[in-house]
Amino acid sequence: MAALVVIDVQRAFVARRDRGNPWANPGAEVAIAALLAAFRKRRLPVIHVHHHGTDPEDDFHRDAPGAQVMVCAAPAPGEAVVIKQGSSAFIGTDLAERLAGLGNPPLVIAGGAANYCVNSSARMAGNLGYQVTVASDALINFGQRLGDGRVMPAADVLALTLADLDGEFGRVETSGNIIARL
Repeated sequence: MAALVVIDVQRAFVARRDRGNPWANPGAEVAIAALLAAFRKRRLPVIHVHHHGTDPEDDFHRDAPGAQVMVCAAPAPGEAVVIKQGSSAFIGTDLAERLAGLGNPPLVIAGGAANYCVNSSARMAGNLGYQVTVASDALINFGQRLGDGRVMPAADVLALTLADLDGEFGRVETSGNIIARL
């Protein structure tokens, strides 16, 4: 039995994309919805993690429109929702306790941003001993401004993030492969 952890699939990412910052995975919403449907169909656990920034100016502040969940990842009745204020879904939350209550199942991680909160959460999960699979096509991310002012394209940021995670903190697979193994 695996558990799906859906991280920060919130409207702030849509607003940023709509302002001209493309995602590396234009089909991320479809892949996230497919994973959710597959886990729900098999009655496997789903845990939603939502970011609520503490700065009222933050797009993810709990009162900001960006904190609202994207339609593709709306929690179903009975699905756990964990609220975090930092990057890792494990810091300052009860995620580890919830997972312990499920018998510490293998984790499938999807969401955003790939190089921030997904990366932090997957690394910590791997360090804590969880078996981790990151759904490569069910991730949201953008380009990244480097210290010298250059901008690394979104596809390169995603490729580097996945390369850093794969084999070191877990494995990386497409949502289709993950669903086929459920």
